[in-house]
Amino acid sequence: MAAYVLAQIKVTDTANYPKYMALAAPAVAKYGGKYLTRGGKTEVLEGDAPPPRLVILEFPSMEAAHTFYNSPEYRKAREARKHSAVFQLTVLEGYTP
Repeated sequence: MAAYVLAQIKVTDTANYPKYMALAAPAVAKYGGKYLTRGGKTEVLEGDAPPPRLVILEFPSMEAAHTFYNSPEYRKAREARKHSAVFQLTVLEGYTP
């Protein structure tokens, strides 16, 4: 069953954040993930305003999402973004009616 990673991001250093993006994208692809949305326009329909940047990734399974997150490639990306963004990552299992 598919799994989704929701990234809620506040970029604090726009000059260095692209380094993270350049490292993250190949890691996502290598571990079977794909971007469903990547920081596009958002509109609040109810509740509080969302963080400045939202990203949704799809992986084939929860296991694949965890493998990606713990991979050496993504660890390198996380290190690159350490001082350029505040992240909240959530992984959730897909839904099949």
